[in-house]
Amino acid sequence: MRQENIRNFCIIAHIDHGKSTFADRLLELTKTVEMRKMKEQLLDQMDLERERGITIKLQPVQMHYTYQRPMTNDQRHREKQAGQESSVVSRESSDSEFTLNLIDTPGHVDFHYEVSRSLAAVEGAILLVDATKGVQAQTLANLYLAVEQGLTIIPVVNKIDLPNAETEKTKKEIVHILGCKEEDILLASGKTGLGVEKVLERVIELVPPPGGDEEKPLRALIFDSVYNTYKGVVAYVKVVDGSVKRDDALHMLGTEKEGMTVEVGLFKPGLVPTDILRAGDIGYIATGLKEVAHCRVGDTVTWRVGEREKIVVERLPGYKEIKPAVYASLYPVEGDDYTLMRDSLDKLKLNDAAFTFEPESNQALGRGFRCGFLGLLHLEIIQARLEREFNLTPTITTPSVVYELELHGDTKRIPLYSPADLPDMASIEKIYEPYVALSIVTPSQYLGNVMSLTQSIRAEYKNTEYIDAERAVLSFEAPLMDVIVNFHDELKSASSGYASMNYEPIEYRESDVVKLEILVAGERIDAFARMIPRQAAYAEGKRVVEKLKEVIPKQNFAVAIQAAIGGKVIARETISAYRKDVTGYLYGGDFSRKKKLLEKQKRGKKKMRDIGKVTIPSQAFLAVLKK
Repeated sequence: MRQENIRNFCIIAHIDHGKSTFADRLLELTKTVEMRKMKEQLLDQMDLERERGITIKLQPVQMHYTYQRPMTNDQRHREKQAGQESSVVSRESSDSEFTLNLIDTPGHVDFHYEVSRSLAAVEGAILLVDATKGVQAQTLANLYLAVEQGLTIIPVVNKIDLPNAETEKTKKEIVHILGCKEEDILLASGKTGLGVEKVLERVIELVPPPGGDEEKPLRALIFDSVYNTYKGVVAYVKVVDGSVKRDDALHMLGTEKEGMTVEVGLFKPGLVPTDILRAGDIGYIATGLKEVAHCRVGDTVTWRVGEREKIVVERLPGYKEIKPAVYASLYPVEGDDYTLMRDSLDKLKLNDAAFTFEPESNQALGRGFRCGFLGLLHLEIIQARLEREFNLTPTITTPSVVYELELHGDTKRIPLYSPADLPDMASIEKIYEPYVALSIVTPSQYLGNVMSLTQSIRAEYKNTEYIDAERAVLSFEAPLMDVIVNFHDELKSASSGYASMNYEPIEYRESDVVKLEILVAGERIDAFARMIPRQAAYAEGKRVVEKLKEVIPKQNFAVAIQAAIGGKVIARETISAYRKDVTGYLYGGDFSRKKKLLEKQKRGKKKMRDIGKVTIPSQAFLAVLKK
């Protein structure tokens, strides 16, 4: 098919604004999937996605649509001159079949980088806004990403069929943020299909065909990759220049890895092999590589040097290493499950290049793995997949971000992945903490509540922008650690569920933080160690020991729970021992008999305390996080 008849586009929106349902209607309209095979959220392949109602993995699909182009004034003039017969010919000649490549993207902030790479693979974007909720935080974030990529934006108000839809109000919000005319905004319902065909036609009319030259050397952008047992790593690509077919020798410019094309094909929406992918096409390349890490999102695929004539290929812009934002350790509840957990994490990593893990050990919890995630939702997804797919319920330590340390006499910063690895404070010159730009969209009536909440997380206020008289966008700069733990839930509580948030990393800043350690029965528990702002350390230490007193079960001896900074204990609680009436069977006699038994019990408890070990339940580690 000619490039003029190809349209590459994606759907961007806030979570739960109807992206996947709208995509279902597009598949029905273009007859891409037979009606008997249709089901809700067809492009969401995982059960977890259907249950949570969110898109976790992006999903491309190719559709075909016959569109009758509007006749030009010249055509109408010729029609009048030539009569009815010419009229039929000109109408038929204006019909064209278009290839439409759609990418259904995730909307959550944790998958920000993958969304940006998906936008780099297309020329247009449908901006979907829920008529009942209006513009929200990720609506703005994804819109700004699309504008940065220079995409053609097609604004659509979705869910207009609902009785509480505020269509006119939502249109005014879109006009404010996009600067378009009100008549340019389309109205649709992903549930009923109303207005969907008009949106598709607007895509054909406004989105430009992909550029690129088929005669140039191969350059293809990887926007996702998965692992297949038989074909190796399957790269989802947009071919920018050149072409690729089976048995072509490949080279990854970013990772410097090489492979051989096992198969090329298209998404319909399953993987369907084809003979060749040309410039402008979106499809997949089975590379034969054995690790997803060798075929990273954002990398450029070209021919292997030496297989073709000597050429210099320029890398496509935007490639960078995906760096986890949050680290947490996973430990099997039973030590015998260590090997099973390692194999399970290996399998998860094959289909999730952003997930990282490495072995570590802990005195209290045994052997486990330190894992890197893009955010707390990413952590929840991995945890849920371990439980569902591998029947593993791991113990999860307190999530932490990556700090940077500057030691005395050395200006080079070193990363700190876990508080347990913090060196002696006397050797540290400065500690740097990651900060994010935080955006909160909230109804005006909750402004006071939201402002009060942000004061609890060391947020620095920047400005307020009003979308309309009833909705405002608040901008802050705040530490990443304060934002990822509890803040989203607290924001929903403070705004009765109406506010939404988005954040983007900006820089590292010097912070006055200390390591808060927890001792249980005199033993330091590394899994509870956290980096805490100095001014909040005493309050947080008191809260943690009180919480642990509730969740750690009683032992046969008294258990001291202490919070400490360095060598100084700042808070303490004691779990009292079980009391057994050792004198209950005595029925009289001298008091010295009772005293002898009580002294024996006291010596036994002392000995038990010296050699005993407190078992900490797995739920205690997550309970500490919940305020």
